[in-house]
Amino acid sequence: MTIVPTGTDSAAAAPAGKGVGPLLRAWRERRRVSQLELALRADSSARHISFVETGRSRPSEEMVLRLAEHLDVPVRERNSLLLAAGYAPYYPETPLDDPALDALREGLERLIQGYEPYPALVVDAVYDVVAANRGITMLLDGVPESLLQPPLNAMRLTLHPQGMAPRIRNLGEWRGHLLAQMERQIALHRSEPLRALYEEVAAYPAPETADREDEQPAPVPHFALPMRIEHDGRVLSFVSSIATFNTPMDVTVSELAIETFLPADPATAKYLHALGD
Repeated sequence: MTIVPTGTDSAAAAPAGKGVGPLLRAWRERRRVSQLELALRADSSARHISFVETGRSRPSEEMVLRLAEHLDVPVRERNSLLLAAGYAPYYPETPLDDPALDALREGLERLIQGYEPYPALVVDAVYDVVAANRGITMLLDGVPESLLQPPLNAMRLTLHPQGMAPRIRNLGEWRGHLLAQMERQIALHRSEPLRALYEEVAAYPAPETADREDEQPAPVPHFALPMRIEHDGRVLSFVSSIATFNTPMDVTVSELAIETFLPADPATAKYLHALGD
């Protein structure tokens, strides 16, 4: 359950030939916000927003950050907007193994360890696993060593035909859920690595047959889509939740996500607690 260091990418550069205006307009249109609505949110005027977007007015550093906040621009992309406007990046990108993030690492480790015997892990912006507990290790039983070489990637481990995919009873449903999740992220982030990962895992063979039904005498009603996975002759059922940090002030921290898997039925909870005893 060791935190895996993250590399520090070089500061994002503004796209060649573009100022901050076209970038802000692209984010505004992506969010489907009018110039007037954005102006009201940012305590400005539609005329000023128009001048900024067309390059007739250079926004202040404070205005760039204010507009980015009201457009819910990802932290990494806020730095790109500042660079395009001629300012230095505002948000640092600290490697996860930096001493400055000691408290964060310790907190993440305590959090996912405290969640045992249920699975929990921490991933970065491209689903590389930076920390995982023993519950996740249990789910990886049988995955070949070739897929367990660092950096571990949660999407590859789940959907690769030699990974967890053959043991997931409702692979069609779960695969569709994961791909849709990635599509939503790609729509919100201008991330080529994330798009490349999506194209890779989406090209993995899809299930050829209908999802297998669990042989249960009395089906358990689910409050969210479960992942039903075979383990040691049993079928375990989990629902997942994802947590991120509120108002992150660092690029690395802004891109971390904590995913926890909650037993979706009493039999799964009982089995996991028995393993932990």
